[in-house]
Amino acid sequence: MNHIYRNIPSLGERYRPYFRIGAAVNAKSLHTHRDLLVKHFHSVTAENEMKWEEIHPEDRRYEFAKADALVEFARNCGMYVRGHTLVWHNQTPASVFLDDLGQPAAASVIERRLEEHVATVLDRYKNDIGCWDVVNEAVVDNDTGFLRESRWLQALGDEYIAKAFRIAHQVAPGALLFYNDYNETKPDKSERIYKLVAGLLDQGVPIHGIGMQGHWMLDDPALGEIERAIDRYASLGVRLHITELDVSVYGNVHGTGGQSKAMLPYDDVLARRLAKRYGDLFSLLRDRADVIESVTFWGIADDDTWRDNFPVRGRKDWPLLFDVNHDAKLAFWSVVEF
Repeated sequence: MNHIYRNIPSLGERYRPYFRIGAAVNAKSLHTHRDLLVKHFHSVTAENEMKWEEIHPEDRRYEFAKADALVEFARNCGMYVRGHTLVWHNQTPASVFLDDLGQPAAASVIERRLEEHVATVLDRYKNDIGCWDVVNEAVVDNDTGFLRESRWLQALGDEYIAKAFRIAHQVAPGALLFYNDYNETKPDKSERIYKLVAGLLDQGVPIHGIGMQGHWMLDDPALGEIERAIDRYASLGVRLHITELDVSVYGNVHGTGGQSKAMLPYDDVLARRLAKRYGDLFSLLRDRADVIESVTFWGIADDDTWRDNFPVRGRKDWPLLFDVNHDAKLAFWSVVEF
C-alpha cells in the first residue's frame, strides 16, 4: 500500500454525526483491505458469505466458517454487522425447491426449508448482527406486475415475504429487519416497493426498514429522483439504509439495452466527474440524515469490485472512494471535505 494518505481523515469519523459508514467485505478483503476497513468504516456487510448457497449449500449442511470469521473480525474491531441476505431469488440452491426425485417439492416442504434456514442462521448470529436484509429484490422492474415471478413466489405465493420477516423477528426480536432492493429510485419501481412495505406494515409484519441499494452512475439517477424516493419511503415511518453504494463510471447498470465493452480511461476528467457526483450525493444524504442511519459501500477499493464484471464481464470500473492501490481518490476528498 502506498502510505502517502496514511494521515488522511477517517471517513467513518467524519460522518459519525450523520450516519454509520459501512463496507461490503469478503473472506479475502478482511485481510487484504484490513487497514482501510479499520480506519474508515464502522460497519461491515458480507458480500456473499451469508447468502443461502454459501452458508447453507445443502439441505442438512451449513458452512458457517466464513461468516463466523467476518463476525469475529467485526467483534474484535468494535464494528456493527449488517446481515445480507436471508431470502433471495438468486444464489439459492435449486435443491431448495426440489424433492428427492428432482421434481418440484410440495409447498409445505419448501415452507419448512424456509423456516428452518431463517431460524438457524438468525439464531446463530442473534447476539452479533444488528440488522438483516431479510428479503432481497422481490419486486419487478418492468412497467407491469408487482412481485417478481421467483421460485419463492411460485411455490408459496406472496406470503413468503411476510413469513420470512415473522420468523426472523421471532428468533431475533432485537434485530432490525429490512426489505432491500435496487433501482429503488425509479418512479414505477419505488412505488411498488412502497406498496409492498406499506402492505406488510398494515398486516402487522415486523419490518423496520428499507434498504436502498444505491448502485448508481455518474448521471443517473438524478438527485431529485433520489430525494423523492427517500422522502417517499421515509413517510412510512421506517428506517432507511443505503446498503450497496457504488457509482459506476458507465451507464445502464440495472437498465435495459446494450452495453459498450469499451473501457474508459480513468483520467483526470473522469476523476473529477466521479468526485463531483459523490460530493453531490453525500450532500443530499447529509441533508436527509434525520431519516438515513447507515450508508454502506459495496466494496472497499477499486481493486476488488463486482462492477468489473457487471454488466460487462472483465471491463474495469472505478466506482469506489479508494483506488486499486488503496489510496484515497479525488472522490474521497469530495465526500469528507464539506
